[in-house]
Amino acid sequence: MLIRIVKLTFKPENIPSFKHIFEASKSSILDFEGCNLVEGYQDLKNPCVFFTYSFWDSESDLENYRASDFFKGVWSNTKKLFSEKPEAWSVSKIESSNNI
Repeated sequence: MLIRIVKLTFKPENIPSFKHIFEASKSSILDFEGCNLVEGYQDLKNPCVFFTYSFWDSESDLENYRASDFFKGVWSNTKKLFSEKPEAWSVSKIESSNNI
């Protein structure tokens, strides 16, 4: 399993737009082959910072999603809202306290 973590920093006035985009697109992301989970988090100390977590069966599943027209459309709308360059990591789980 591959976990994709993306850190996104927005201009304060763009936070509602990002929340709308995320809410509108998360179920479609889950419909992509190999995607098992999509979550969004907001930093408590800096509310302009968000993280998205997505769980994928394989790197190729993530890359197929990233090459899709759907991703390209969502990303082009989202990147207009940033105040800083996004950061992303692909990691593997080494231990968990649950079965996800």
